[in-house]
Amino acid sequence: MAVAGRAEELRRRGIDVVDWSAGEPDFSSPSTAVAAAISALEQGHTRYTQNTGILELRTAIADDLASRYGAPWSAKQVIVTVGAKAALFELALALVSEGDEVILPSPHWVTLPAQIALAGGEVVEVVAPLAAGFRISAEHVIERMSARTRAVLLNSPSNPTGAVVAKADLRRIVEECAGRGVYLIADETYERFVYDGMAFPSAAALAGEFPETVILVGSFSKTHAMTGWRLGYLLGPETVVRAVAKIQSHATSNATTFAMWGAVAVFDDAEQRVVEMLDEYQARRDLLLEGLNAIAGVECPVPEGAFYAFPKVSSLYRDGCNGSTAFAELLLEKGRVAVVPGAAFGADEHVRISFACASERLREGVERLRAVLG
Repeated sequence: MAVAGRAEELRRRGIDVVDWSAGEPDFSSPSTAVAAAISALEQGHTRYTQNTGILELRTAIADDLASRYGAPWSAKQVIVTVGAKAALFELALALVSEGDEVILPSPHWVTLPAQIALAGGEVVEVVAPLAAGFRISAEHVIERMSARTRAVLLNSPSNPTGAVVAKADLRRIVEECAGRGVYLIADETYERFVYDGMAFPSAAALAGEFPETVILVGSFSKTHAMTGWRLGYLLGPETVVRAVAKIQSHATSNATTFAMWGAVAVFDDAEQRVVEMLDEYQARRDLLLEGLNAIAGVECPVPEGAFYAFPKVSSLYRDGCNGSTAFAELLLEKGRVAVVPGAAFGADEHVRISFACASERLREGVERLRAVLG
């Protein structure tokens, strides 16, 4: 957000900036959702609801996951939250006590370690290797588990790397968690963003077999281009859902009422929109990777999901530009290209590039990078 703020400041001065920083789809929210939200406002759906969310939306979420993954959850095991970020934070507060450990693959989304720390927990990082395309293995996770492990938190597809946890590794991790009485928290905010014909291995498919272990977090923000609506959700064991509901009752009460009514309508025509977005994102990904990997000194594995590339650029660091933050500042000030420093994600040799922008901006950004680095 700091990078996006600086980029916006430059734009206000009339300077053209290629903004590769924000993780926000450039598509419009579904017209059906907008119309339903407006209708909800007109019908007076502007009052409090149950703090877990309106039944219609909780039912739609549970039914959707049941139809796509065979998930066993009912509407009473769903909480609608103020974005997936709130779901993850409330989970941390509900589950983690002082001294508890949470296993977290790295590179990782910037907010996850902070949420765990605010809950009094300790992050145990498991480094996902560049050579493996940042994919984490079950063995790497399991060897870091201890008697203090409270949960394993997997963000798949990953922000910032786009890596997807393999189906066999996911099952092995869930089995180990179940055997140890540890929770598996699956942050699947980007679950519909997988490429090259991949069938996404969702933890939801294992929840019936391991009902007391698997907790799922999802969002309307990315899949449906509804970032500003602030709607996320979590599903899991009833004991966990009740604990999170208590926290949410004190934190936010319910998510915005008319926004929830808008989200109900998303399920009526979502699939075709998702397919169209995926086709466009894959074309953008391929375009960006071709351009990046043609620049000497840039090493960028193919992201399997999400809409980020996470190239290694440390060989391009120069005197006075030692680290990803200084490198990002150089690109913004000299090339008018906004990227996010990898240091924010625990990987200072990298920068994050969002390809949630038009293809012509990707081409223009690559040319500007080449000019600055050449």
